[in-house]
Amino acid sequence: MNFHWRDGNRLQLLENGEEFFPAVFEAIAAAEKEVLLETFIFFKDKVGQELQQTLIAAAERGVSVNVTVDGYGSADLDGDFAAAMARAGVRIHVFDPGKRLLGKRINVFRRMHRKIVVIDGEFAFIGGINFSADHLGDFGPAAKQDYALRVEGPVVHDIHRFALSAISPVQSGRRWWHRRMRTQSNGFVGVSRGEARALFVTRDNNDHRNDIEQHYLQAIRDARSRLLIANAYFFPGYRVLREIRNAARRGVRVRLILQGEPDMPIAKFGARMLYNYLMSDGVEIHEYCRRPLHGKVALADYEWSTVGSSNLDPLSLSLNLEANLIIRDHTFNRQLHENLDRLLQHDCRRIPLERIIRGYWWRAPLAFIIFHFLRHFPQWVGLLPAHKPRLQLLDPEPLEPSPAPLQRDHQ
Repeated sequence: MNFHWRDGNRLQLLENGEEFFPAVFEAIAAAEKEVLLETFIFFKDKVGQELQQTLIAAAERGVSVNVTVDGYGSADLDGDFAAAMARAGVRIHVFDPGKRLLGKRINVFRRMHRKIVVIDGEFAFIGGINFSADHLGDFGPAAKQDYALRVEGPVVHDIHRFALSAISPVQSGRRWWHRRMRTQSNGFVGVSRGEARALFVTRDNNDHRNDIEQHYLQAIRDARSRLLIANAYFFPGYRVLREIRNAARRGVRVRLILQGEPDMPIAKFGARMLYNYLMSDGVEIHEYCRRPLHGKVALADYEWSTVGSSNLDPLSLSLNLEANLIIRDHTFNRQLHENLDRLLQHDCRRIPLERIIRGYWWRAPLAFIIFHFLRHFPQWVGLLPAHKPRLQLLDPEPLEPSPAPLQRDHQ
């Protein structure tokens, strides 16, 4: 499924759960026809419980409600909590469900990592925020810093079409699906709601393996003044690293906001192996230290920006199913820059090059191995065990109680 640039969109940047959750819950409560929701993580905490009740209320008043969760990220979504939704008419689709081995989730690769909500085909939400309480400030020091968008306008038609296709029958219903799409489309892509130009971009393991990465690469190559990337799990491919360094070499002010208080320490360790390579050519690296960074946003110059679910790491760029919105709009670019600049001024520490050079003697051999790993990783991914991702519709009958919740993998 290919998408095109759409003019006339209105965008609202939503920061953290404090802004995102009320907006989504209010939208679902006002839905008249349809709710489509995809999320990596959804389980029974205070956010999950409020979402559950909001979805049940929508289904009970006749709204068509489809929820898709990942079988790894939402492995604990079962029992009476999920059955209550299913009995009310909420259709819960589990992407690639897998059994535990010795209590551990083993279906690790090729996860459904998207975070999308579409209401009545009229407006949508997209970003990196899961439906879990650790995206709220009152969660404590481990609360995540993250972003999402509320979108109105023609690009919502593309997001809606994609979200419908993701839950449509893959084989026997293919002809039915195309008939439905022709009936719903008829060339209509929605009325203009604003001034922003936007493109919906996805990554999968079939026809769109590199789409999000290619948009990053083009934006970095085209940058002439500034490049600002805030990404939680920063371990990109060799081409992205090379273009970031080349941008700094030609005089672009390049700033990276990376994790200083990571939820997964290995993410910080991996990123730091790349610091010398980047900083030696003038890239500024800032570590966000107020709480764990979970954002996946970037901007280039004064028009281009992106918000979505894709990290700049091997999982997101080569394995997971992701979705980003690419934006060309001066106003939104300025708003995102002001937000990230506030983080830089108040909650980040800049890493000095001298600190990196002091430990270079032991990092150099490891960095050499890492670079060659990143160079060849896309080809090596093909050697990993292949599987056919499938959706399983959750039965309305309660399942056996799940074991104690595992530590979440908040990507």
